[in-house]
Parts: sequence; structure tokens; C-alpha cells
Amino acid sequence: MPTLMNFVVRLFLLAAGLLFAASLAAAFVLMLALWSLRAGWARLTGRPVMPFIIRVDPRGGFERMYRHAGKGAAPRRPDGVALRPKLADVTDVEPRPPT
Repeated sequence: MPTLMNFVVRLFLLAAGLLFAASLAAAFVLMLALWSLRAGWARLTGRPVMPFIIRVDPRGGFERMYRHAGKGAAPRRPDGVALRPKLADVTDVEPRPPT
């Protein structure tokens, strides 16, 4: 009985993989058909055939981070007093042996 269930599970996974591959192939063929139609229309009307371009500027993320970096900083008091304690105000704890 376990071998029959193992076979059924493997058959189901194979069918799911084939379905996924077929859907990817169909999406690829659809995109290829749309691009060919677009390129054919551009040639028919005398326009240059332009490729699909996604413009990504790698500096954009860094610029956005630097722009928003100051917004999350700790608030300052109007009189200029720091909100954090000074290093001299912090006392150290003496370690004790475990009990």
C-alpha cells in the first residue's frame, strides 16, 4: 500500500510540474506573439522597432535611503540638551558569582 501511495504522489507531482512548465511556455509564447505584433506594426507604420526596456538606476535606492535617513533620528530638545545620558552618568555593575 505505501508503494501505491508513493507512486500516486510522484504521479501528482509530475503532473503539477508539467502543468507549471506548460503555463510558463504559454506565457512565453503569448509575450512573443505580442512583441512580434508590436514589431510588425512598427515596421508597417515606418517607425523604428524599440525593445522593451526597464530602466533601473542602482543609485536610486541609496539616494532614497540617504534622503530618509534623518527622518527616523531621535528627537532633539529645543534647548539643545541631549536626550541620552552622558558616559560619566553610567555606573558599571560588579559581577557576582552564580548562586
